[in-house]
Amino acid sequence: MNKKRYALSTSTIVAASLFLSGCQLLTGYQKIDEAESAKAWVGKIQPVAGEVNIACVGTYHCEIVQIDKTLVISPDNHEPINPQIVEALPSYKGTATPQMSIEMTPLMSKNSIKIVPLAASGMPGLTNYYARVMPAKREVHVNFYPENNMGYVERFAMIHDFADAGTYELRAYQKKSSEKSGSLLDTASPEPLCIDLLQGNKVQRRFCKQLESEHQGEFVETGMVRAVTSASKPKTTTA
Repeated sequence: MNKKRYALSTSTIVAASLFLSGCQLLTGYQKIDEAESAKAWVGKIQPVAGEVNIACVGTYHCEIVQIDKTLVISPDNHEPINPQIVEALPSYKGTATPQMSIEMTPLMSKNSIKIVPLAASGMPGLTNYYARVMPAKREVHVNFYPENNMGYVERFAMIHDFADAGTYELRAYQKKSSEKSGSLLDTASPEPLCIDLLQGNKVQRRFCKQLESEHQGEFVETGMVRAVTSASKPKTTTA
C-alpha cells in the first residue's frame, strides 16, 4: 500500500511512485545560474576526506539556518551567527578570489561545524554558504527564497542519516503537474515546490509541498522509482 511521509517532528514515512520528469525551474533558479556563470563564486565545494558537505541551491537565495542544535545562519540578517564557524578565505584587496582553492583544516570532532562562503546570492549583498560536518544522523533546517523578496520564505527541515562522506545538495524546484484538468481553477493554481536531496548526482530523497486541504502547506516526502526519501515549517522528518 502506498504511503506518504509528512514533514512532522516525529513522523514515519513514505512512498508513492514519482518520476524525475515534469520539473520546471523557477526564475529564481535562473538567477542563481546567472550568478554562477558570472563567476560570482567566493568559494567552491572542496571535499575533505571523511567529511560531509551540505549545500542548498535552486532559488534566488537559500541558507542553512540550523544543524542539530547549532544555529548557523541568522534568518533575520542572513549572516553567520557565530563568525568562528566560518572558514577563513584568502582575500585580495578585501575581496575573495572567485573559484579559489584553499586548504581546509579537517574537523576535529563529530560535533564540529564549519561553513564556507560558496557563491554570491541571487539577492544582492548576500552570500550562499555550504556546511561541513562529520558523517552522522543530522537535523537540518534550510530557508529557501523562491522569489526576489525576503518576505516570502519556504522553511524546510528534515532528519537524514548522512552516513557516507561526500557532498549532499538540497535542490529546490517547481514541479510541473501532468494531472491538471485544464479548468480555469487548475490553470490558476500554483505549481508545487519540491526539494530533492542529492548525494553527488543521485537523488536520495524528495519532498513536495502539498496543495490539498488536508496537508496544505506541508512538505511531504514521496517515493520515486527507487527507494528514496525526501520536508517546510520547522517540522522534521526522520530517515
